[in-house]
Amino acid sequence: MKAWVARMTEEHPDEDAIQKAGEVLKSGGLAAFPTETVYGLGGNALDAAASKKIYAAKGRPSDNPLIVHIARMEDLETVARNIPENARKLAEACWPGPLTMILEKTEAVPYETTGGLDTVAVRFPSNKIAQALILAAGGFVAAPSANTSGRPSPTTAAHVIEDLGDKIDCILDGGMVDIGLESTIVDFTEGTPMILRPGYLNQEMLEKILGTVKMDPGILAEQPNTRPKAPGMRYRHYAPKADLTIVEGPEKEVVSKIRELAGQQMAQGIRVGIICTDETRTEYSGGDVKSIGARSDEASIARHLYGILREFDDDHVEVIYSEAFDTPKMGQAIMNRLLKAAGHKRLKV
Repeated sequence: MKAWVARMTEEHPDEDAIQKAGEVLKSGGLAAFPTETVYGLGGNALDAAASKKIYAAKGRPSDNPLIVHIARMEDLETVARNIPENARKLAEACWPGPLTMILEKTEAVPYETTGGLDTVAVRFPSNKIAQALILAAGGFVAAPSANTSGRPSPTTAAHVIEDLGDKIDCILDGGMVDIGLESTIVDFTEGTPMILRPGYLNQEMLEKILGTVKMDPGILAEQPNTRPKAPGMRYRHYAPKADLTIVEGPEKEVVSKIRELAGQQMAQGIRVGIICTDETRTEYSGGDVKSIGARSDEASIARHLYGILREFDDDHVEVIYSEAFDTPKMGQAIMNRLLKAAGHKRLKV
């Protein structure tokens, strides 16, 4: 099976292709589509067999929950129950947008979609192509990122084709995504709202709406024995094929250490990749050096992170050293993804 691909933009959507993809989902098939965060791999969220197909296509562990995507606020009631008032308040403020909420599931959502949990992850994306597809498919689309499990998430349709082009039915190509990091996940099932995965919406932004919001202590630490309540909590994610190490500390010392480590590896004939910023790019003379953007433009860093990790795969590098990116708004989300990509391998200088 080779997926058919339809190219379009949010401003000029291909309505016929979207309807055709909606029929694919209604009949139990799989369709990849753009959201404002990353590309999603969609199946009918209320169809257990379709959710099983998603896990199979991705090679994803079946206890790693899928996110149910909706495109009408009222559809939340179909998949979630006992919805707290502060969850409704956050939805009103942030939906459509890069927010996923963990709530109690209804009987309508099969355990195959929730990874066996009694909770459901729900999101209302802002991307117009995504919204149109969800409605064309019946209103409820389960969609993790459209990549092979563990690999960097796809921010272009080309990434989807590379990983899943012969495993799914169709791909709606809407160009490069806007944000480039997965949605913020907030758990509403245990009293005080808790961030389970950081994203574009950070803790400070959420607290302006809700008051107190806790941060899962496992976000920047490894919790290998915790069963995931949300996508990506336990497993190594976003990983390039090369061995990745993040070097943290003052900029001058970080650059010096990366140069030292890269030099040692290259002296042994090992292909080395370096992730830096525009500010430090000229400090590196050897290795496969890629700038992720300017530190002052953290949106650019987020948008290009996964693409750069995939470029290193194409370049067949064996070892990667990355500077740390502690930027003000999305720094925690960026570092969360990098740490997972590195298997939490970090070096402080």
